[in-house]
Amino acid sequence: MAKLTTDELLDAFKEMTLIELSEFVKQFEETFGVTAAAPVAVAAAPAAGGAAAGGDDAAAQDEFDVILESAGDKKINVIKEVRALTSLGLKEAKDLVEGAPKAILEKVNKETADKAKESLEGAGATVTLK
Repeated sequence: MAKLTTDELLDAFKEMTLIELSEFVKQFEETFGVTAAAPVAVAAAPAAGGAAAGGDDAAAQDEFDVILESAGDKKINVIKEVRALTSLGLKEAKDLVEGAPKAILEKVNKETADKAKESLEGAGATVTLK
């Protein structure tokens, strides 16, 4: 077998879906008895940014981060919602809201993330799920 250059390998990885890449990494780890945690994160980051496979990524994702993009006009209501969603005190919640964009909740399930997004948007905030 001919030896592939780094550029040729990268081009091959670019053509793979995230699922195919994940299966490759698992097989690579088993074959060589290593853990490729850092390369997976590096390889998955550009692929996650592409819009072509967006639908498949959302279906496979089971942990979400609720990101407060901005508080909007009703900052006090948003602070109240942040306090209700977290165990933060008034000052911590205020600092978090004023420091937007910030993560409100990290690694929560889809249902929890959707409820948090709905309540924050109801208070006037701009929120994204990642």
